[in-house]
Amino acid sequence: MSKIGFIGTGVMGSALARAVSKNEKDITLSNVPASAAKVLAEELCVKAADNKQVAAECEYIVLAVKPQVIFGVIDEIAPVLKSRKDKFVLISIAAGVTIDLIKQAIGIECPVIRLMPNTPAAVEKGVILCAFDGANEAVKKEFFSMFSVAGLCDEIKEDKIDAAGALTGCGPAFAYIAMQALADGAVSCGIDRASATRYAEMTFLGAAQLALDSGEHLEKLKDNVCSPAGSTIEGVNVLENRGVRAAFADAVKASYKRNRELGK
Repeated sequence: MSKIGFIGTGVMGSALARAVSKNEKDITLSNVPASAAKVLAEELCVKAADNKQVAAECEYIVLAVKPQVIFGVIDEIAPVLKSRKDKFVLISIAAGVTIDLIKQAIGIECPVIRLMPNTPAAVEKGVILCAFDGANEAVKKEFFSMFSVAGLCDEIKEDKIDAAGALTGCGPAFAYIAMQALADGAVSCGIDRASATRYAEMTFLGAAQLALDSGEHLEKLKDNVCSPAGSTIEGVNVLENRGVRAAFADAVKASYKRNRELGK
C-alpha cells in the first residue's frame, strides 16, 4: 500500500511528484511508456508500477494526464477501484474536466479533488488551485500537508477553477515569452545572450518577490520605477501604445475559453 500514486509522469505529473517527494517517499509512479516512470522513480528513490497497480494500492491516486486521455485511463482503472474495500481519494489535474464528469466516468462514490497546478511546482514556487468534492477535513488536511511543499495551495470553488487556472496554469508560458522578449531587446542593444537571459529571469523573480512582500498595488510598484522624463516611462509608453496589457488579458481569456472547451 502506498500513500500516493501518480498515473502520468509528463511535465506536470513529474513536477508534482518531485515536489511531493520532498516530504513523502511512499510514492508509486506509472506512465505510458513505462520507461518514463522508471526513470523518474529512480531519480526520486520511489516505486514504479503500472496504472492498475497504482489504482489498487494507493490511498491518493493522482490522474496526472491530459483531458484528451483521462477517460481512457478511468476506463482502465475503474474495475480495480470498484473492487477495493478500503478508502481512497481520486485527484485529477485534467484541465476543463469537471468533478461531475469524473464521478460519472468512475461509477462509484469516492472523494474527488480537482487540481489546476502549474510547472513552477517543480521548484516549490507553484500555484495549485484545488476544488474538493466529498473530502472531509482529515482528507483536506493530509492533502495540503503533501502538496503545500509545491507552493501556494489555494482552495477555490470549482466553477472558478478554469478562469483562475487560465492565469496560473498558462501564465508561466506568458511570463517566459515576456522574459525572452526583454532579453532579445537587451541583446539588440549589445548584451550577450546568456547575460541578457539571466538578467531577465532575475528581474522577473525580484519584481514578483517585491510585489508579494510589499503588498503594494501593482500599478504603484510600476509608478515607483518611472521617474519623470526618465527611461522607464519611455519604455512603458511603448508597451502601452503596442497594446501589451490588452494582449496579456486577451491571452488569459483565450486560455479560459479553451479550458472550458476541453471539458466538453
